[in-house]
Amino acid sequence: MYEEIQYSQKGPIGLLTLNKPDKINALSKKMIAEMVHAFTDIATNESIKVIILKAAGHHFCAGHDLSEMLDQGVKEYKFIFDQCTRMMQMIHEIPQPVIAQVQGIATAAGCQLAAWCDLVVAEEGARFATPGVKIGLFCTTPMVAITRAIGRKAAMEMLLTGRYIDAWEAKALGLINKVVPLEELDKEAQKLAGQIAEASRFVLAIGKQGFYAQADQMDDNAMHYAKHTIALNLTAEDAQHGIRAFLEKKTPEWKNR
Repeated sequence: MYEEIQYSQKGPIGLLTLNKPDKINALSKKMIAEMVHAFTDIATNESIKVIILKAAGHHFCAGHDLSEMLDQGVKEYKFIFDQCTRMMQMIHEIPQPVIAQVQGIATAAGCQLAAWCDLVVAEEGARFATPGVKIGLFCTTPMVAITRAIGRKAAMEMLLTGRYIDAWEAKALGLINKVVPLEELDKEAQKLAGQIAEASRFVLAIGKQGFYAQADQMDDNAMHYAKHTIALNLTAEDAQHGIRAFLEKKTPEWKNR
C-alpha cells in the first residue's frame, strides 16, 4: 500500500525502507505521510520490538524534496514542516527503539532523520552534513536534532559551514554509534537489533520513554523521575520474572507486561 517506502517484518524486527533512490530518498510530502502511517501502525504492533530504518540505493537521504519548495506560500511550507516534525517526533514517541542504517550521504533533513533515531549504524563511506546555508535555507529544523546529538559548538560548525563530516568524525562527535564496512552494514544493524530484541518489549518501552523524559531535565528532577519509574518497573511481571530467572540462572521467557 506504500509507494515511496517499504515495510516488512523479520521476527521481532521491523524493517522500514526509504524507497525512492532515483531522488536520493528525498523526503517528499508523500514519503513523510507514508512514514507517519507506518509509525502509527508500528506503535501498536506488539510483535515488533525494534525498528531498522534503512534506505534503498547508494545513499540514505538527501533531505527534503526541494522541488516541492518552489513558488509556494507560507501555508504550504508550514504544512510540509508540520508533517515532517510530526514524523520525526514519532520516532521518539513509539515504544520500539529505532536504528538508522546509513550508507552514502545523510544531508539536511536526512541528517536530522538519522540524528533523531535512537541509534545509528553507518558504513565507512557515509557522510553527514547540514548544507542548507549554501542554498539560502538555513537548516533550522535539522539544527534541533544535531544540537542534541553532538552539542552546541560542533553543531554550530556543521550548520554554519555546511561541510560534510565523515563517518569516523560523526562517531567521535556522538552522532552515530558504529562504523562498519559497507558489506557488513546490513549484518551489523541486524545484529544490534537482535541484541535489543532479546529484552522484553514492555521494558524496552519503559526505558525509551524514560530516557527522553529525563534527558533535558535538571539533575534533581531527572533522578526524581528515574527513581519513581524504576520502582513502578519493579512491579511489572517481566521484571519479577527476569530477576527470579537471573537468581536461578535460567533464561527468562518474556510476557511483555
